[in-house]
Amino acid sequence: MKSNIIKSISFALVAIGLWSCKKDEKQLVANVSPAGTLTANTASLNLSLAAAANTAVTLTFPAPVVTGTVVPVVTTIQMDVKGKNFANPKEVVVATNSYAPTVAAMNAILLGLGLKAELPAELEVRLKSAPAANAITYSNVLTLTAVPYLATSWVYAPGAYQGWSPATADSLASPESDGKYSGIISFPAAQLEFKITPRKNWDLAYGVIDAALSSAGNAGNLAAPKAGLQRVTVDLNTKTFSIVDADQWSMTGSATPLGWGSDIDMKFINDGKGTWKVTANLLAGEMKFRKNHAYDANYGGSGGGLVFNGGNITVSEAGNYTVTFDIPNLKYTLVKN
Repeated sequence: MKSNIIKSISFALVAIGLWSCKKDEKQLVANVSPAGTLTANTASLNLSLAAAANTAVTLTFPAPVVTGTVVPVVTTIQMDVKGKNFANPKEVVVATNSYAPTVAAMNAILLGLGLKAELPAELEVRLKSAPAANAITYSNVLTLTAVPYLATSWVYAPGAYQGWSPATADSLASPESDGKYSGIISFPAAQLEFKITPRKNWDLAYGVIDAALSSAGNAGNLAAPKAGLQRVTVDLNTKTFSIVDADQWSMTGSATPLGWGSDIDMKFINDGKGTWKVTANLLAGEMKFRKNHAYDANYGGSGGGLVFNGGNITVSEAGNYTVTFDIPNLKYTLVKN
């Protein structure tokens, strides 16, 4: 009898457990609607630096409908150049059912996708809805047209290092034209003072008063703390500035006149693109780019592509070359003059 009672209790517990499991399984069920229809208030974007703060386009879409157990749904706007099938899209995660980027933001996205300023472009946009990695759905695809603009603006740094001439002074670049400018300048010994001019003339110039930028007539000159390459950064919004040591990139190798271990220093081009350039006589041989005259950080490569710590670059024929070292895009060019 006692054995039968124990068996009955065991069967009852098993049944309760199974019922509980079934109940839990029902609670874990969630149904999420697929990505809805994406719409735009315009298909033609009007982009310009003057309108950078304005809204470029407003994209709207329905919020996902979740029934049963509530699960988080990640909603993402994907954008890519038309015809690339979203192979490597720019993505923006959105928390509402609309997305209204500024003109500046859309221009940055277009340029970030490799599109060229001042050239007409077509952009494809879609919605990605992801309640889980294995349950991703996509909306319809919209095509937007636009002409991206060159956002970079410049100020200039005439000083003792170049004869105090605004017309030929080095520039500082602001990639987003937001009042923050930066560039690298080489200061010779005893030629460390300079000023900042918004244009290539002396109509308006910024010096320093009480450690802040000032356009007052009695403002003193800015000054690099020492000779050599210095990164100069100025913020015309806050009237602040900084001057710090900058890295030097150079060329070395058997293709350079003094061989491996010697260097031909390159000049940083303050165009907002992060490139270095030099014109120099080269020999038939091999070369590399290296930082601060050491091999701790160096680039080699072939066919115009840069590889960190890569193989030597071949110079097949002696001559005078213009050499460009483009770190952001991992490219180099050797153009014989």
